[in-house]
Amino acid sequence: MFQFLLDSSLKNRLLVLLGALILTLYGAFTLTQTPVDVFPDLNKPTVTVITEAGGMASEEVEQLITFPLETTLNGLPGVEVIRSVSSAGLTPTMGPVSSIMGEIMQIAIPIDVTRISPMQVREYADWVLRPRLLSIQGVAQVIPIGGEVRQFQVQPNLQRMVKLGITIEHLQNALSGFASNTSGGFLALNGREYLIRNLGRTSSLDDLRKVAVGSRNGQSVLLQQVATVEFAPAVKRGDAGFEGKPAVILGIQKQPDADTIKLTQRIEEALNAMKGSLPDGLEASRVTFRQASFIEASITTLQGKLIGASVFVAAVLFFFLGTLRPTIIALTAIPVSIFITALVFSYFGLSINTMTLGGLAIAIGGLVDDAVVDVENILRRLKEQRAKHPGIPFDLVGLVRKASLEVRTGIVYATAIIVLVFIPLFALPGIEGKLFIPLGIAFIVSTLASLVVSVTVTPVLSYYLLPRVKNLDHGDTKVLAWLKARYSSSLQGVLNRPKAAMIAALVAVLVAGASVPFFPKTFLPPFNEGSLVMGIRLNPGVTLEESAALASQAERLLADVPEITHIGRRSGRAELDEHAEGVHVSELDIGLLPASELTRSMDEVNADIRARLKNLPAAIAVGQPISHRLDHMLSGVRSQIAIKVFGEDLDTLRGTAEQLRAQLARIEGLVDLEVEKQVLAPEIKVHVNYDAASQYGVSASEILHTLQALVEGEKITQVVEGNRRFALVLKLAEEDRGLEQLKQLLIQTPNGAVPLSVLAQVEDSDGPNQISRDDGKRRIVISANAQGRALSEVVEDIRTATASFNLPGGYFITLGGQFEAQEEATRLVGFLSIISLTLMFAVLYSRYQSMRLSLIIMGNIPLALVGAVLGLWLSGQPLSVAALIGFITLAGISVRNGILKVSHYINLMRFEGESFDHRMIVRGSLERLSPVLMTALVTAFALAPLLFEAERPGTEILHPVAVVIFSGLISSTLLDTFLTPALFWLFGRKDAEKLLDDSNAQAL
Repeated sequence: MFQFLLDSSLKNRLLVLLGALILTLYGAFTLTQTPVDVFPDLNKPTVTVITEAGGMASEEVEQLITFPLETTLNGLPGVEVIRSVSSAGLTPTMGPVSSIMGEIMQIAIPIDVTRISPMQVREYADWVLRPRLLSIQGVAQVIPIGGEVRQFQVQPNLQRMVKLGITIEHLQNALSGFASNTSGGFLALNGREYLIRNLGRTSSLDDLRKVAVGSRNGQSVLLQQVATVEFAPAVKRGDAGFEGKPAVILGIQKQPDADTIKLTQRIEEALNAMKGSLPDGLEASRVTFRQASFIEASITTLQGKLIGASVFVAAVLFFFLGTLRPTIIALTAIPVSIFITALVFSYFGLSINTMTLGGLAIAIGGLVDDAVVDVENILRRLKEQRAKHPGIPFDLVGLVRKASLEVRTGIVYATAIIVLVFIPLFALPGIEGKLFIPLGIAFIVSTLASLVVSVTVTPVLSYYLLPRVKNLDHGDTKVLAWLKARYSSSLQGVLNRPKAAMIAALVAVLVAGASVPFFPKTFLPPFNEGSLVMGIRLNPGVTLEESAALASQAERLLADVPEITHIGRRSGRAELDEHAEGVHVSELDIGLLPASELTRSMDEVNADIRARLKNLPAAIAVGQPISHRLDHMLSGVRSQIAIKVFGEDLDTLRGTAEQLRAQLARIEGLVDLEVEKQVLAPEIKVHVNYDAASQYGVSASEILHTLQALVEGEKITQVVEGNRRFALVLKLAEEDRGLEQLKQLLIQTPNGAVPLSVLAQVEDSDGPNQISRDDGKRRIVISANAQGRALSEVVEDIRTATASFNLPGGYFITLGGQFEAQEEATRLVGFLSIISLTLMFAVLYSRYQSMRLSLIIMGNIPLALVGAVLGLWLSGQPLSVAALIGFITLAGISVRNGILKVSHYINLMRFEGESFDHRMIVRGSLERLSPVLMTALVTAFALAPLLFEAERPGTEILHPVAVVIFSGLISSTLLDTFLTPALFWLFGRKDAEKLLDDSNAQAL
């Protein structure tokens, strides 16, 4: 097939160049239209169910709602994990169609209470800003928090109601149809059809106050006579602030397939357009979190790295080739291959993200390898032709064709091995699979594209450009000639004592292999998202006001941190939020300076923040928005480590968790250690006295219904005001809902109104604030992060501590989080690497029909391990999934050198009459020194830009991959230069001579 492509390309040279130009231009255009995102789609199929359950206590929510739901859902096919949280009044409705990375933006509207009320700001956010944002294509949900939600509240005066003979039912009946319209149907009159409308709609408080609720002595009793009627805020379960001032914050979530960059631009355009029509006193919105900033910083960084890599590639090629034309021919493979890859991405609906760009960055050196080998061999054959037959015309097309075919088989097999090595990685599950599979796709597609380019475009360009190279008659460059002279004598020395060289290499490989288990381990390198999320948790039972006040104090303490640009605060839970957080929880969204302006590392910044807040009476956890969400997807907890204690009795669970926390607190490097806030929160319990209720002729259900309507409040109807809707709520005033006031609450009975204390026992008590369950079992979580020490080492200490911890009967502990994913990924990558090596061996054996020759070539892999391990150690990198992917990639790339050498040795014996001796091996090694060094150094130095600025957005995950491949290729190339010839001399004679007897011999 490749011979057909080569022949067709050389026959239709102009068409090939024109086709390549069209593909490049169309690919460049397509690239500008491709969606851009921060990461590939990391979503697990997840359904969130949220139920508002009135004022139910946690136990009631668990027993009546959560447990039946869990029992039903557990039987569904494909369900892996069910997690639930039963809080007071809250357990699961269906959430919006969004994604784990879905929250792309948070905007704050600061409130200046001297110019505008919190109620007016929230009304603007709910009824002007939120609908406008939801109308933007790609927005899935907008969740406001903070300010005050306006309600029409009717607060009954029970004493007045008793005196005037008005009951709760009277109020409910009178209010249920307030401010509504009805229809009178249609009327046909004089040939025209009329619609009859009965209009009662109003939004006037005066109209509401004058609603008749009954009559006494022939006089109407108006609502204002028995109740206070006013605009009042709904019960707040969440609050917000921005830079120390109260605010309304809106969290914007995107639909799963939306382009984050373009959607953010549309949102910002909408916000800018609305600035000109803001109500008096309302400040313009400010951005507290913008995911697009991380994406833009990452993409910009990687674009710079790609340009830097191209410059390195050009420099290395020019250094070896010594002239501009062959360098340009080889470099042409980069844009053509990249833009062909863009077309493939577009066809399959893939996005441009840090991982796909990373795949191109890793591949960029390899993209020119095939072209380099081709150009170098054509150039060498042209020089030989000129030297042997100066001034005599020759068949240029035939020479280019022959020179290309000489190396074509080796190039195809080397490329096939590199691609096959990546294929098992497509079996990676979970987050690691979703992250690295797109990297593999980008690498494989661009590599295969470069192979096609080397068979079509490269020979055609060589035909037009190489014969006119000025120094064609001058042989090697001075540097290359100097290298070959030194290499020739050194290689002869190694061939004279091959076993000594083998022993030295074996020792180096064994030392490198033995050191791998001692490396610290982690799942993924930490990101630098340009923003932080800080959780502040107080003990449940505190009011929202207290929680917000302490979080505001934290804002002020952090104001002087030089890296912080702004702070947004969210306390409690927004009405539409799917996270079941109590009012004791606050989150600070912290904006940071751009990575290029940071003077301290992120670890130092985080340590400074923790130090400033250490005296606050709250549990503090510092993380980053996307990292938090990944942790939550892995373990259900927003931290790196989740230690879960399972059992049935809540008091025992709490006590056991606190004892374990005290023991774990002694572990070095463990920070943000906290027990999940499942504690006893204060409750007022009303126990109905059935005997007393029967005596007064009222049922327990009537008492409970009255209490729920008055104490919690009952939404009677909606009042429509233009396109805005407000709840009309019947509810006691706040001052009438205390313990003593409830005892005196008048309950209507057939025997007259009596205080609640006559019909029920009202007491001050407590109960669990929430009950968490995993897979149907109650549990409590101890969460923590690692700082200043490897995650794997911290986890080992935790395992030792939990193994020796005495648990009550029937209770057990599990560990989850990033480290668990890292361990599973390490095991799987180890297994997949065996498959990759097997595929590699199968390809090599099919080529050489020799186990020994195949193993000689694969000897480059352990040689690469030496440099990779040394590189990780020198750079201080832990052994992460990213580094393991680097090892597998390195294995495929490193065998290319061996293939080029061994194939050339055999071709020299087959077609040029060389014998199996030192002279042939030295000649073959010298002739392959230039292409081997070029391909290896081009691939290695193309990764050089990724070796620096490891904390810059976009390079965090790719840095370990680059360290492994760069270091491994350097060691592999240096050692292979001497060891492959030595191994071939020691073990290759029999199989090489066997290949000479093949009657169908072709160039290897």
